[in-house]
Amino acid sequence: MAITQALPNSFKKQLLDGDQDFSSAGGDKFKLALYVSTATLGAATTSYTTSGEVSSSGTNYTTGGKALVNSGTSVVSTVAFTDFADLSFANVTLTARGCLIYNTSFSNSAVAVLNFGADKTATSGTFTIQFPAFTSSAAIIRIS
Repeated sequence: MAITQALPNSFKKQLLDGDQDFSSAGGDKFKLALYVSTATLGAATTSYTTSGEVSSSGTNYTTGGKALVNSGTSVVSTVAFTDFADLSFANVTLTARGCLIYNTSFSNSAVAVLNFGADKTATSGTFTIQFPAFTSSAAIIRIS
């Protein structure tokens, strides 16, 4: 059982099939759910699951996580990329080892599995996912 950082294989196929839409205006809707270290997530993950998800923390972290704000898409040189705005869960007490970004517009299909490298904790505080810059060398999803 582990969280292995990956773009799931099913997501890669869905991109080629035209099933994922990252355009900022009228595109698909995406969410981010948090997971504990015993969760099993990786390249074989096909969709959102509650197995291994962190416990609800009041009204600020509930099962399924929270909606993401998509930055749209861009291409610079030979790299196409997309990213999301930072996401915060305020007034929570939780510990998470990683997260799953998933597409609620397309059967809750898995988009990206992220491993934080260690357990991250918030105690009656704010838990923030800080995404990298929206650039061809840093964005969270890049295709070159």
